[in-house]
Amino acid sequence: MRPAPDEGGGAGGVPVLRAVTPADWVLWRRARIASLTVSPEAFGVRLADWDRGGEERWRARFDDPAAYGVLAVLGGRPVGMAAGLLAPDAVPELRSVWVAPEARGRGLAARLIASVETWARGTGAGALRLSVLAGNAPAVTLYERLGYVMENGGSGDERVMTKRLGDVR
Repeated sequence: MRPAPDEGGGAGGVPVLRAVTPADWVLWRRARIASLTVSPEAFGVRLADWDRGGEERWRARFDDPAAYGVLAVLGGRPVGMAAGLLAPDAVPELRSVWVAPEARGRGLAARLIASVETWARGTGAGALRLSVLAGNAPAVTLYERLGYVMENGGSGDERVMTKRLGDVR
């Protein structure tokens, strides 16, 4: 199930949210490379891990029906991203949340995360899980504000957080 795109229109500097399809691989790649270039401290992976690979690698991510991606686009340029993937234990996971510096402070991260939460509810899941670097205080604060709770677990510098997903009415 794909959540409906945000109908903001992008006018007046408001980014439009759009669910990613394999055809959007170029925009997704641009956003992912920007996230790892501009904010490398926020992620457990490095640019070198994603900078390789051709079109097939990028498209394959969204050929998987168990994956969801959402981009925030402003003026044809990606300014934010978030993804959802089903983990091996079938619990949906929030991944790759990022907002470009020029688009921060306007609630865009919360909109992106809400889109992934809607996708997760559509899978029938009762919770959404994420891993965050313990030293990424702004991300931890955001996730806590949005109802995520720190769980026991995680490895190294990563911490696991979970949010119970209520019914959508």
